[in-house]
Amino acid sequence: MINNRKLLQVCALAAAFWLSAEVCGVYGQRRSRHSRHRAAQSKVAEDGPPLAEGEVRLRLIDGTRIPVDDAWESPQGIWYRKSGITHLVARDHVKAIERGTAAKPPDESQETTVTVAEPPQSNDSDRPAWIFLHGGAKVEADSATESAAGVWYRRGPLSIFIERSRIDHIEREDPESLAKGGLKKERGWSTGSRRLDALIRQSGAKYKVDPYLIFCVMEQESHFNSRALSPRGAQGLMQLMPGTSARFGVRRPHDPAQNVTGGTRYLRQLLDRFNGRVDLVLASYNAGEGAVIRFGHRVPPYRETRAYVKRVTYRYRGPKPPARKATGNATSAGGT
Repeated sequence: MINNRKLLQVCALAAAFWLSAEVCGVYGQRRSRHSRHRAAQSKVAEDGPPLAEGEVRLRLIDGTRIPVDDAWESPQGIWYRKSGITHLVARDHVKAIERGTAAKPPDESQETTVTVAEPPQSNDSDRPAWIFLHGGAKVEADSATESAAGVWYRRGPLSIFIERSRIDHIEREDPESLAKGGLKKERGWSTGSRRLDALIRQSGAKYKVDPYLIFCVMEQESHFNSRALSPRGAQGLMQLMPGTSARFGVRRPHDPAQNVTGGTRYLRQLLDRFNGRVDLVLASYNAGEGAVIRFGHRVPPYRETRAYVKRVTYRYRGPKPPARKATGNATSAGGT
């Protein structure tokens, strides 16, 4: 009798242990599935929603994601195109360029044809050139190298990229004239719009700011596109921030006349504040005068700001070309 009772107790304990093991196993499986689900959710939060084939977006260091039409790297930073407008973002602001899944690889059974490009018959890339943009604006270059994507052009120590869709044509210097020591073509500046050229000259005369400085800043800021809008909210030809627009009474930032006037007044104020120091004026225009003052009236140690000052200063400090009449009839210039 006693043995039967002990046997029953042993069987009951065994059953309890087995049931406990089953419960623990089921609980462990649920926890494992939950952990994998949370890990997947965390990965989605980190990587963002998946991109379809051909989609592109920028992931910024603060976690923000910007859907764009295309994006590429350059020595100046990260360029991206959205709604037909090209923007530049400092490299240290962008964590990654994310692209959708590539097309399916070709069947291994298919033959692969390799085409070897023939070397050019003559090298024109080292000749000085004018790069004419759609809308009438043009850019002077020491040399220009064309590719399928666009044109890399050089000005002194700087190399700058312009995408193919913005370029109308390129005119190069005559090599025979250069070899004979002849003069280069007459240099000049024009936005491609008579009205915009006139606005720059009038604002420069009214507020005593060199019109060529206004032109150089405008070229760098918006490529003469009155509809330009930066990711930070800067607007119009001179890329005025909302606070700057309010300070100088610009109610319609995309109106060329108001925008040029506001940008010129801002340049005049900065020239007065920094005793005509163009490098500090440009640094303030890019990063704010507060940053220049905070760093002891020096160009702030921001990569984007220093690159901006270097680019615009080189263009402005070179031999100043005379203003030339625009050949187009557009009332406002804009890049594609």
